[in-house]
Amino acid sequence: MSIKVDNISYVYMQGTPFEYKALDDVSLEINNGEFIGLIGHTGSGKSTLVQHLNGLLKPTSGKIYIDDMDITQKGVNLKAIRQKVGLVFQYPEHQLFEETIYKDVAFGPTNLELSKEDIDKRVRMALSMVGIDYGESKDKSPFDLSGGQRRRVAIAGVLAMEPEVLILDEPTAGLDPNGRDSILQEIKLLHEKYGKTVILVSHSMEDIAKLVDRIIVMNKGKCVLSGSPREVFKQSDMLNEIGLGIPQITALVKQLRSKGMDIRDDCLTVQEAKEEILKYLRSRKS
Repeated sequence: MSIKVDNISYVYMQGTPFEYKALDDVSLEINNGEFIGLIGHTGSGKSTLVQHLNGLLKPTSGKIYIDDMDITQKGVNLKAIRQKVGLVFQYPEHQLFEETIYKDVAFGPTNLELSKEDIDKRVRMALSMVGIDYGESKDKSPFDLSGGQRRRVAIAGVLAMEPEVLILDEPTAGLDPNGRDSILQEIKLLHEKYGKTVILVSHSMEDIAKLVDRIIVMNKGKCVLSGSPREVFKQSDMLNEIGLGIPQITALVKQLRSKGMDIRDDCLTVQEAKEEILKYLRSRKS
C-alpha cells in the first residue's frame, strides 16, 4: 500500500486568535513495505502529520492519496481507510477498557460485524504477532499486566483490524529498558516477518538508526530532510540546529575523526564503530 502526501497544510483553530499552522506545504511518499522513521522536536508536526494518514484530521489544503485514492475528497469511506492504516497513539494502554484481553483485542473486529470464527482467528493472530500467548492470556484482565504487556495488547487491538500500514506514535514512551527493547523487537518482527509497512514516530535516535529503512525529518511543520539513516545522520550540524541529536555512536565517531582518526563517518552501531576503530589501529601498526 502506497501513501502520497501532496502539498498538505493544516491550521489548528483557523480564524481565531489562537490560529496555529502545524503543517506547512508537506509533500512525501511512503512505499509499500517500507519501514519509515519520523523524527522532529516537540511541536514539529509529527503527530499532526500521522493523524492525517488515516483521515483522523483533514488537511486545510492539499491532498492525501492511499493507493491512488484521494482520502480528502467528500464521500470517501474513512472507516475502510482506517482499517487499512492503523494508528497506535502514545500510551495506547490508556485506551484499554474491556474486562479481558480477548474482549479488548476483539473490539475492533466485532464492530466490523465479522463472524465469531473470524473474530477468534483475528484475536489469535494479533496476540501471536505481539508475542502474547493466546491460551494463557485471553481471559486475564489487561489491567493485571505490566506496562509493556498492556501496550502489546493495545497494539494487538489495532493489528486485529488487519491494517496494511501500522503507524506507531512514540510506542516506547514511559517504558523501562526491558519493556522498551521488547516492544521494539516486536515492531521489527511485524515489518520483517509479516511485511507490514511501518511508520515509527520516535525521539530516540538510537532506535531509529537501528530499525528503519528511511528517515523523514520534520521541523516547524515542514519536511526538511529524507534519506537513509546513514544519509540523514551525516547531517549532524543541520540536525543539531533544529534541536535534534544524532545517535551516541555517530557522535563518538565524529569526535574521533576530529582528533585525526581516519574512520568512516557514518557508523550507526557499536559493532560498526568497533570494527572501524580496530581497522584504524591495525593500519597504524603495519
